[in-house]
Amino acid sequence: MAVMGKAAAMRQFSRHRRPQGQTPRGQGVRFWGRHAVLAALANPERRVKRIWGTREALGQLDLPPVVPISFADVADLARLVARDAPHQGLVIEVDPLDEIYLGDLLQDEVDAESKRPIVVLDQVTDPHNIGAVLRSAAAFDAAAIVTQDRHSPPESGVIARSASGALETVPWVRVVNLSRALEEIAEAQYWRIGLTGDTETTLGDTLDGSKVALVLGSEGDGMRHNVMEHCDVLAKLPISPRMESLNISNAAAIALYAVATAGA
Repeated sequence: MAVMGKAAAMRQFSRHRRPQGQTPRGQGVRFWGRHAVLAALANPERRVKRIWGTREALGQLDLPPVVPISFADVADLARLVARDAPHQGLVIEVDPLDEIYLGDLLQDEVDAESKRPIVVLDQVTDPHNIGAVLRSAAAFDAAAIVTQDRHSPPESGVIARSASGALETVPWVRVVNLSRALEEIAEAQYWRIGLTGDTETTLGDTLDGSKVALVLGSEGDGMRHNVMEHCDVLAKLPISPRMESLNISNAAAIALYAVATAGA
């Protein structure tokens, strides 16, 4: 395993920034369901534009006086969200969260001497899977998830619902080029483990107490070749041969658990 010098590890990780002012604004995003709505209201970084709800659901909330409130019946709420969305009597419109830069996040983790894992997703486009990975990342105290901007979905009600509040607590870093992002992650002294079924090395064999970045590809195509080349090692989860593979969100949860319990 390559080890960077302390001076290099402590430098400002800022190469991978994008120009300021590119976070989408104006176009609101609607979340629904109690967990997603309460988490958004509790997040001081989230700008809430409006909330709709039944009198019963809104009556149970301690809402800030500055948030515009509209009472609505169940049928009206259903027209505000995706078809058959389980809104639980609450719908909220918010602005997307501000941009999080990879360099800033890495520097914060280095300064804190943190060993929290990072989850890197290559071309995972299903919003349900993104939300589920965020939820697992929150459960196992991951530092962030990292995706490529043009190969991942925007914030949405489906992601917020699937994340069950984790969209507000786990940093989601979007980058232009995933391979360059993995280079920067390596400079911050993370051991980059690509998860694939095409290897005999198991994930447990690769965990030695180092800081870890787990890299997972899409369910259909897996990791792209260039992304795989930017991993330090490839590893698999030791699943039964009766099952070819796992859903990406299940694989992420198991891998995060393995990292959390390594050496325990």
